[in-house]
Amino acid sequence: MSCPDPDRPHHGILLRELHYRVDKGIASAIDLVSAAVIRADGAEAKAALSDVVELLHGHAELHRALAMPEGDILNDAATYIRRLGCAMRQSFLDRMGIRLALTTESLPLQPERCGRLGLIVHDLVVNAAKHAYFDARSGEIKVKLSRIGSVANCVVLDNGSRPARALSRASGREFQISNDLARGLGGRIEHGFAAEFTSVVVSFHLSERERQASWSMATRRMRPPRRLKTNASVTPGSGLSDQVERPLRTRPNQRGALGTGPDALGNLLSPSHHTDAL
Repeated sequence: MSCPDPDRPHHGILLRELHYRVDKGIASAIDLVSAAVIRADGAEAKAALSDVVELLHGHAELHRALAMPEGDILNDAATYIRRLGCAMRQSFLDRMGIRLALTTESLPLQPERCGRLGLIVHDLVVNAAKHAYFDARSGEIKVKLSRIGSVANCVVLDNGSRPARALSRASGREFQISNDLARGLGGRIEHGFAAEFTSVVVSFHLSERERQASWSMATRRMRPPRRLKTNASVTPGSGLSDQVERPLRTRPNQRGALGTGPDALGNLLSPSHHTDAL
């Protein structure tokens, strides 16, 4: 049996302190540039400095969106990732002319695991925006979050192509952080490449607590609506009351699930999901 890490309780304190200092640093930079806007002469200079202030505000919001959730209650990863997606759009994707689309299914996760998933999504989106070659196509990145039984899948798919040398470099050094974070979730990352799209699939098993919460949510969604009272009699044991809902079967995330179309990974989603086009 491994001994508990005596420094582990301090990790959260150090991370929160680091987050606080970075947040204060960005706020200070915003104040300094805002003051420079007032002192600047000429409309062009004021416009350029105002653009810098807007950019800093976007990065401040992104920094806040990446903050590790606190407490012990389960967090909805879908809500967390949608907020993160909005922040990434404001901070750099809009300026790069890249559209971000989110398709998310409610997924309750423990706070630290939810934060890890957010870091992975951020890392993969940044890598896609940085390394994909969209040529004359309108750049688009899709993030899809779903659950199949007790396995969570998060897919980051872009419609860009990548030269062979860029592929080898990205699959190694560029994805090292994401791979380490995925192992921390007890999961793995798989890559798929084609002429006009690149996909990354993050798969991990839910904890017992997360599974129970997910199953409770799925049961509430599948419960039939309450029927209106009628004069017709119902014979006991002859209708809906005897039906049993079967649980979803857990299937491993397979590379064969990847198709060849622009939305090749849509089959990973269950019927109940939330879609945002950012």
